[in-house]
Amino acid sequence: MLRLVVGILLVAASTAFAQVPSAQQELSVEDLVRALTPPQASSTRSLRNLKVEPAKVDLVINFDFNSARILESSRPQLERLATVMKLEQMRTLRFQVEGHTDAKGTAQYNQTLSEKRAAAVVNFLTQEGVAGVRLDSVGRGFNELLNKDDPTAAANR
Repeated sequence: MLRLVVGILLVAASTAFAQVPSAQQELSVEDLVRALTPPQASSTRSLRNLKVEPAKVDLVINFDFNSARILESSRPQLERLATVMKLEQMRTLRFQVEGHTDAKGTAQYNQTLSEKRAAAVVNFLTQEGVAGVRLDSVGRGFNELLNKDDPTAAANR
């Protein structure tokens, strides 16, 4: 899954799922633009009180089991994401790609795998023409589970 977070600085996050994405999980270019457009700050007399909560969007990005190789089924979603990231209105934003895993295996192994998966998404996006200086990647391992009730669920990958 890819989570995109937008604030004053846009942050994009990646989380991998092992299952095939359903149609409901696919987002259109228009959906992505809406999700990634930074929220408007309310008027304030002081920047000290200014707080812009980041917006988020999750995308399903599939990888081979126990691998950082992006599956062909995820390419269209990543291509749409790259298209949006290259739009004029998005060109000043930076993105962070976060990789996540489920709780199977050791913490160190999952940390490394999540870092490799996030880096694979960043590499894909740069090959699609998104400026690399706008992209960062980080692995979260299994520290931030999507389904906390079932730590080994595929939804956490």
